[in-house]
Amino acid sequence: MKKFVNDPAQFVPEFMKGIALANPGLLDFNAEFQMVTRKGGVDKSKVSIVQGSGSGHEPAHVMAVGPGMLTGACQGAVFAAPPVDACYETIKACNSDAGVLVLVNNYQGDRMAWDMATELATAEGINVRQFWINDDVAVEDSLYTVGRRGVAGNFFVIKACGAAAEQGKSLDEVEAIAKKVNDNVRTMGVALTSCIPPAKGTPIFDLGEDEIEVGVGIHGEPGRRREKIQPADQITEELFEAVASDIPFNSGDRVAIMVNGLGGTPITELYVIYAKAHELAEKAGFTVVRNYVGEYCTSLEMAGASLTILRLDDELEALLDAPAETAARIF
Repeated sequence: MKKFVNDPAQFVPEFMKGIALANPGLLDFNAEFQMVTRKGGVDKSKVSIVQGSGSGHEPAHVMAVGPGMLTGACQGAVFAAPPVDACYETIKACNSDAGVLVLVNNYQGDRMAWDMATELATAEGINVRQFWINDDVAVEDSLYTVGRRGVAGNFFVIKACGAAAEQGKSLDEVEAIAKKVNDNVRTMGVALTSCIPPAKGTPIFDLGEDEIEVGVGIHGEPGRRREKIQPADQITEELFEAVASDIPFNSGDRVAIMVNGLGGTPITELYVIYAKAHELAEKAGFTVVRNYVGEYCTSLEMAGASLTILRLDDELEALLDAPAETAARIF
């Protein structure tokens, strides 16, 4: 294993410290709970948006904290849900008179941790709700989930909810925005290689030199099948068909397209995928009005990518265009 790592057990605390030190005007850092919140505290008149999950997916989730995005987030170990106490303390730190909405990617560990934290916070009189994100079309159930997984479409839910909260919308209204985005966004990914969690020191799964995993999860969960690598356009066609046919999207839809790198894919290759996805969208009669190409939800250094399509209307377009600032600088 070749990584910039000191003690693998300190990997998450050390990179979290680095994020905080690099963004002193944007973030407050609580090392005890591996939590970051917006600098200066919570605006009690606005809904707070909170998230937290395992590490290894950066810039999700702690690098999505800032004005117009998340109010706070906490991290677990690599590919492991955050502890219940960290989730609970994050809710408390982001408590607002307008309420707290917790966005939870649909993984069993995350749901259990946030369920318990939400119960504890509710017992203290905090007005907190959860919303589960499940945009992955690859499989219905996986090693980590009951139901579909939450993957890169998570970005669009955060962005829209963060913007709605900044506008002063109520908790009911912000939750409705989360549902609207989740109902209209779909994703599927493909892996070219595995990845190596620092504490494990070996790849999390074996993939042959000439193989790809179609429909891979962001923790390396199996997808739909394993097959020989194909040309980029052929891979993109399969991802596009799986995503576009799921809702389904229809001719005339205005859409946003995201090509998300899984951590080890050059940006040039992501644009090769985007070029074909854009072509396929136009051929299907979609109007592409927003595009996102880069790393939004990764899997350590895994080579691969995911394709996300979001159906837009005037409301969602305006929310995506609203100003935001985060450590990731890409939102």
